[in-house]
Amino acid sequence: MNYPKIILKKGKEISLMRKHHWVFSGAIAQMDSDLESGQLVAVYSSRNTFLGIGHFSHGSIMVRIISFEEEQIDLSFWKKRIQSAYELRKALGLINNPETNVYRLIHGEGDLLPGLIVDFYNGTAVIQAHHVGMHAHIQEIAEAIQEVYGKDIQGIYDKSSETLPKNLGISSNEWVWGKASTDLVKEYSATYKIDWEKGQKTGFFIDQRENRKLLASYSKGKKVLNTFCYSGGFSVLALLEGAKEVHSVDISPKAIELTEENISLNPQILGSHESKVADVVKYIREIGDDYDLIVLDPPAFAKNIKARHNAVQAYKRLNAEALKKIKSGGILFTFSCSQVVDKILFANTITAAAMETGRKVKVLHHLSQPADHPINIYHPETEYLKGLVLYVE
Repeated sequence: MNYPKIILKKGKEISLMRKHHWVFSGAIAQMDSDLESGQLVAVYSSRNTFLGIGHFSHGSIMVRIISFEEEQIDLSFWKKRIQSAYELRKALGLINNPETNVYRLIHGEGDLLPGLIVDFYNGTAVIQAHHVGMHAHIQEIAEAIQEVYGKDIQGIYDKSSETLPKNLGISSNEWVWGKASTDLVKEYSATYKIDWEKGQKTGFFIDQRENRKLLASYSKGKKVLNTFCYSGGFSVLALLEGAKEVHSVDISPKAIELTEENISLNPQILGSHESKVADVVKYIREIGDDYDLIVLDPPAFAKNIKARHNAVQAYKRLNAEALKKIKSGGILFTFSCSQVVDKILFANTITAAAMETGRKVKVLHHLSQPADHPINIYHPETEYLKGLVLYVE
């Protein structure tokens, strides 16, 4: 092991000793002046105690630690990490599950690999690297995935062009190995088409799987409004569980097209479905008061601290409109995926929205991300999805 050395200021080693994965620029006392973004470096305390190995990058977060042990970062390292993640998904019952063949295999720091996302779609692994250092290992990561999965993997697709800095010149995505055998997946026996080449994130919002299932359990005989519907995940499962009528709304025509296709892939659906291209924030002001269930699952309104105040106000206005309009005895599923809006701030925002309406509101469930998006207890930033299920009188 012979990586360039970074030495921290006195007292700045505490977060790494607590197994937090990030080293901020202000913590660094000494480093080589010619370090390039993406290089592997070894981090030491002011007393020359080894702390970890990670990827260097210019910016606020200067090192992302991928190992707290003195070891070589080679193929055996990647196989060990991916095998460990695979074993967790196996323990969760997600490997070779006849009802569900889509799940997250690697969840960044949650699986001790900062900046790496790998999602499994019925034989295809889709990789997103969020920084240049992780992307430099893409071939080794792909080889390790092949070794762990064997015949259960048919193709590995690199979808990192959207998540890497534009100045790297990686403008297109590509197959790293093999090809997909199908673009259809199952989630709780519902069938969905996945567009990992042009779709958002890696192609599907896997993190809402258990929340979709919960919504479906409330849906029988109900009229449902699914806003920011994207590919219609909530709509499909609600209809399969016996919803009488579902309306899906999204500002993107492509999303609505995908929703319609996913509805048609499930011919056993008996209830009626309508979809509409519209700005949800404006649309929800015009809806009637006869919805039994409403889903609010907006994109991240705040991607940084500076945007947080405006985001909170937007969440409040949106939820106030839904709470005003929902039928008496109705149930609201409301979410935020903004990392900078924590669950306490989110809950306080929804409380403020409820107070504005004057209606009686009870919390039925506090929701989060599923277990294949594990939260690293030492790295709280891995918790991002939060939701509330509200009963409105």
